[in-house]
Amino acid sequence: MIKKLTLLAGLSMAVISSPSAFAAKEYQVVEVSHGGSISGKVSFTGNDPAPLVFKIAKDNDVCGDGNREIDYVRVNNGALTEVVVYLDKINQGKAFNEAEKEASIVQKGCKFVPYMQIMHNDNNAVIVNEDPVMHNIHTYEIIGKAKKTVMNMSQPDKGTINKNVELKRGVGMKVECDAHDFMHGFVFVAKNPYYALVAEDGSYSIDNIPAGKYKVMAFHGTLGTEKGSADVSAGASQTVDFSFSE
Repeated sequence: MIKKLTLLAGLSMAVISSPSAFAAKEYQVVEVSHGGSISGKVSFTGNDPAPLVFKIAKDNDVCGDGNREIDYVRVNNGALTEVVVYLDKINQGKAFNEAEKEASIVQKGCKFVPYMQIMHNDNNAVIVNEDPVMHNIHTYEIIGKAKKTVMNMSQPDKGTINKNVELKRGVGMKVECDAHDFMHGFVFVAKNPYYALVAEDGSYSIDNIPAGKYKVMAFHGTLGTEKGSADVSAGASQTVDFSFSE
């Protein structure tokens, strides 16, 4: 597990250059009558891996001294946090939540704030440098066990850069700083509005779902994706739980 975490913590060694063979069907907003819902919990079994420790070796007046701990697997009383549960390949339904349209990736105190966030595919990532030092934001589309560069930009001064993000195959990005190897974060990139970031107790709920059969996925930036399914009836609720492990 530590070997796996170390691979994700550093710069990616795997590069995928070929485009997706199939273009995703454009999502359509339609009125949903008597929509159903899916809810559940995401848990973690086994030993909770210890955070990785990085030495803060530069820009100490801004970044701090000593070491930086990055807890890639955040477990709270058996619940796994920093997970997004979503419906895969649903092409029509309710409208997107406009409040989560763009990601605001803030670099403050040589940290990415927040550590995990959500944006909508083919929209802006707002890259903010609040530090008086140079950062170089480098993001990767997570595709299975491989990663493909999405953006690689230097920000030598305080300020904001808007960058359109459109993922073809994956649903998540790893966020790193090439200037500070102790800065790490993740962004979930939603291709439809049927998603939910789990609460601190691992619970989630997705509502207003058209009746039908669905693949339900749980995405974690380090541990990967767990799969489930649901047959949603009009106005009815379904329970889908997920369990991750080392």
